[in-house]
Amino acid sequence: MTTPNTHLKIDPRLCGEPVALAPGEATTRFVTTAEMGADAEGLVHGGFVFGLADYAAMLAVNDPNVVLGAAEVRFTAPVKVGDEVVAAAKVIEEKGKKRVIEVSAKVGEAEVLAGTLTAFVLPEHVLAGR
Repeated sequence: MTTPNTHLKIDPRLCGEPVALAPGEATTRFVTTAEMGADAEGLVHGGFVFGLADYAAMLAVNDPNVVLGAAEVRFTAPVKVGDEVVAAAKVIEEKGKKRVIEVSAKVGEAEVLAGTLTAFVLPEHVLAGR
């Protein structure tokens, strides 16, 4: 497995942990917790699933200065507290500083999120000089 080179301070409880990392591809996973729940039935807020997929996308690019620029995703099935969610990301286009990444998240065989993220690799950290 390639070594992560970006988002090194991510809390794996919130955004997942890398389980596979290769040039242009990454897989992350987490088990959803009660803190991620949005209601008494245990529905997990979609932002946590998006965060897992976003983290996989950033790892697929794996540059310390990568930032998310845009996202077009669909939530295709609900996630509940206690589910293990696995997100996969693959860079499908690279042009200059722009990277287009396909992402998918699944609970078992059921896809729960699918989409495309656009990221940019900047010449320096996005907060440099701020």
